[in-house]
Amino acid sequence: MPIIPSLYHPPLLFKNGHFSTIYSGLFRKVSGVKQQRERIVLTDGDFLDLDWSYSKSQTNKVAIIVHGLEGNAQRAYVLGSAKLFNLSNYDCCSINLRGCSGETNTLFRSYHSGATEDLNAVISHILENKNYDELYLKGFSLGGNLVLKYLGERPTKVPSQIKSAVAISVPCNLKNSQEQFLKTNNILYAKRFKKHLKEKLVEKLEIFPDLISTKEIQNIKTLKDFDDTYTSKAHGFKNALDYYKNCSSLQFLPNIKIPTLLINAKNDSFLGVDCYPYLEAKNSLSLYFEIPNFGGHVGFFGKENITYSEKRGLNFFNEVY
Repeated sequence: MPIIPSLYHPPLLFKNGHFSTIYSGLFRKVSGVKQQRERIVLTDGDFLDLDWSYSKSQTNKVAIIVHGLEGNAQRAYVLGSAKLFNLSNYDCCSINLRGCSGETNTLFRSYHSGATEDLNAVISHILENKNYDELYLKGFSLGGNLVLKYLGERPTKVPSQIKSAVAISVPCNLKNSQEQFLKTNNILYAKRFKKHLKEKLVEKLEIFPDLISTKEIQNIKTLKDFDDTYTSKAHGFKNALDYYKNCSSLQFLPNIKIPTLLINAKNDSFLGVDCYPYLEAKNSLSLYFEIPNFGGHVGFFGKENITYSEKRGLNFFNEVY
């Protein structure tokens, strides 16, 4: 599909990518979403917590929302999407990835950018146990990479009930994105992510002292170190680079067969040049790629506390099917 021209024109202050990113991540609040938690047990004995919110009217449509790195179903960008979907006659299933629901997961492994088996487990659970004819996928950042990888790695096995997908601020090339966190302009973000990830690793140490050591945790200085020390080893990869290579969604984009919208802002400091799949979108019949000049990382400020990406995602779902 041709590249989609963007209509996003934020107020002057929100043309700054860092301001948009920080406002969305730390200061935006969304109220009025009533969630009900459901726990599902996975085939490996671990669990996922799903936070459901519902349309006021009975509907046969459900939007499945996947958060980003160290997020959860209570983050403003998830709640904002769920609220708008609920008001528009969609039920919502907001996934808390392993270890992200406020309770440590039971296994040494956790979530990561390529763990599509967990997304598949949620989809299978909904199809087998809920009464929905239409499923829609929306992922943010790491969650967006999961959605895109899921759709592209199994193009002939995607359930027919999945009608379309939206992915926001996606590090399509994980190595290229990780390289951005080594740059000065991203130091504060990298430190914040690293702090939260290392705190969770300390919890793992208490449960699995034979699989990780205090020294190994102390030696983690960058996010790549974290992926070398934990992510790769806990999930069957040789090292961080092997993890990035196998789990980047970029390589799977040409295989996507259902209508899918990707929105990556030009001023997203988390994304390097290889995270903008112009060629893949131009050669695809199903991938729609929009590159607003502004928006930062999962920013996209909008009036009445509804972001541009929330409105855009809803319109895409309504228009393509």
